[in-house]
Amino acid sequence: MSKNKMKKSLSYRLFWPIRNEKWQQITIPVASILISFIAAAIVILLLGKNPLQAFYNLFQGAGIFPKSSYAGYKSILTDFLSLLNAMTPLVFASLAVAVALRAGLFNIGVSGQMLVSGFLATIIVGYSGLDAIIAKPLVLLVGIVAGGLMGGLVGWLKYRFNIHEVVSTIMLNYIAQYVISFFIQMYYIDPISRQSKYISEAARLTLVNVEIANLKMNIPLGFILAIIIAIFIKFLMDKTVVGFEIKAVGSNRNAAKYTGINVGRNTVLAMIISGGLAGLAGVTYYLGYFSSIQPKVLSSIGFDSIAVALLGNSHPIGIIFSSFLVSIIDQGSTYMSSQAGIRQEIASVIIGLILLFSACGEYFKHKVSRLKDKEVDRKDSES
Repeated sequence: MSKNKMKKSLSYRLFWPIRNEKWQQITIPVASILISFIAAAIVILLLGKNPLQAFYNLFQGAGIFPKSSYAGYKSILTDFLSLLNAMTPLVFASLAVAVALRAGLFNIGVSGQMLVSGFLATIIVGYSGLDAIIAKPLVLLVGIVAGGLMGGLVGWLKYRFNIHEVVSTIMLNYIAQYVISFFIQMYYIDPISRQSKYISEAARLTLVNVEIANLKMNIPLGFILAIIIAIFIKFLMDKTVVGFEIKAVGSNRNAAKYTGINVGRNTVLAMIISGGLAGLAGVTYYLGYFSSIQPKVLSSIGFDSIAVALLGNSHPIGIIFSSFLVSIIDQGSTYMSSQAGIRQEIASVIIGLILLFSACGEYFKHKVSRLKDKEVDRKDSES
């Protein structure tokens, strides 16, 4: 066998984990994560630190592995519940990005939709004094409606005036950021924290400092809902006419229009669903993970969700696992920094590397496809 043929055959074998197209939705993200951690390990080595120890500390900080010691009322369980609490809005936000991507749209305005939903739920329900049995469901309802209306506006602008959704969502992000900041500063500011006044515990979607077995836990009520919604979105996209039409519009708008699918309606509908999910992310963040809103600040979750959606291949179940991983990196970074002596920014480097290699997923598929064709040609020529 010539050196050139050997090289091609070797390349084909190197890609064996992702050769099976049936499993590429799983194998490519896993390969991206492994490559990302290898690249991060090289960076940590260049800093003169032990990458294995750093990664172990990262998982300790997130409540996956036990720490050497805990403060009073704390344990690995309380750390893990805090991880799930932080993960909940990320799942909703990533689902929002994924639904828009399925329709061929890029919802970069998740942060703004989160902020509007969180603010409206705060002033309508958070300060109302309603009982928990009414307040908590009402918070979710306000979040869905507010986010859905904002997302629907973006879809309508896209359909009616052909305004690109990236432009409109970025502009709406700024509008939401500064208008809401004005109202907080003028009417709802807490003079001590310089954030919005804290909401009532009855309206909060996280049960804070619940004492069980001598442990004080933060229990995220929205986490189970996030899993249920993810399963529902998968069913909606895979098993219903609505999901089929949204995906058809995302695949080829002209072909969808030619077959009789209402492109405008499905564009608006996809953005309403996406915005509603972003609204749920907003209320579980501002009225769950936190209990107030910081003026002039957009949550980074709206932007992290893009990486999570890409890593999960825009698949609802994949998003649950990718949200879990990114939350581990984010939540464990502080403990890693204190124990391993590595700056917290390394966590952002890891997430950035995951995003980079996840974005190369289509390239990996193309490369494997070409190597398959070359391998078939090589075998045919040998026979």
